[in-house]
Amino acid sequence: MKRAIIESRPYLLLSLLFGISYFFVKDGNIPGMYLMFWKGAGVGFLAVYALRRAHNFEGKLIAAVMAFGALGDMLIEFDLMAGAGAFIVGHCIAIGLYWRHRRPETSFSQKAFALLLVPITMFIAWSLPFDRSEALGLAVYSLFLAVMAAMAWTSSFPRYRVGIGALLFIISDLFIFAQMGFLQNSAIPGWTIWPLYYVGQFLIVTGVVRTLRKEMAIPNP
Repeated sequence: MKRAIIESRPYLLLSLLFGISYFFVKDGNIPGMYLMFWKGAGVGFLAVYALRRAHNFEGKLIAAVMAFGALGDMLIEFDLMAGAGAFIVGHCIAIGLYWRHRRPETSFSQKAFALLLVPITMFIAWSLPFDRSEALGLAVYSLFLAVMAAMAWTSSFPRYRVGIGALLFIISDLFIFAQMGFLQNSAIPGWTIWPLYYVGQFLIVTGVVRTLRKEMAIPNP
């Protein structure tokens, strides 16, 4: 038990420390480079947590998902396309992970929700920016995002942890896109984007890791 606490919980605590505190310092006077690493540390420590707690191939996959998420968090501060590219890589890895852990039986409503989630997310993303030249790019990115969430929803991982976490990721990104449209002068995105995103990532990684540890017959701390 003591060893488990030493090896895992500090990384979750560090993630929470950086993830929560970033929300309060992101609009402060901290130099850009320091703030960028502060932002990336929130999800970055979730990647370390996954590596230390799940010692199989799937554990490495979810760690990679978090690592590319942290990279995207940092790159997006300088270049939106570079950040989106890092997130897309992470989404593709997550899709592969969830495909490997498909739920044996899925109800009609669950399948319908997953199928409808993709075109609805893409349409909303496409419709949000005032600059219509950005619409196609947002829709393409949202394709990867929504497929990831749909696969998470129909995977064998806990739906009310991993599935909900993926949906929070979608909502967070849609608020980012809304800043390019009808919420461009609103304070709502500033209050919602980071909390929704970080909580979503936290739910995803903890849900996946705990499931993988059960499958490996390793008791949770």
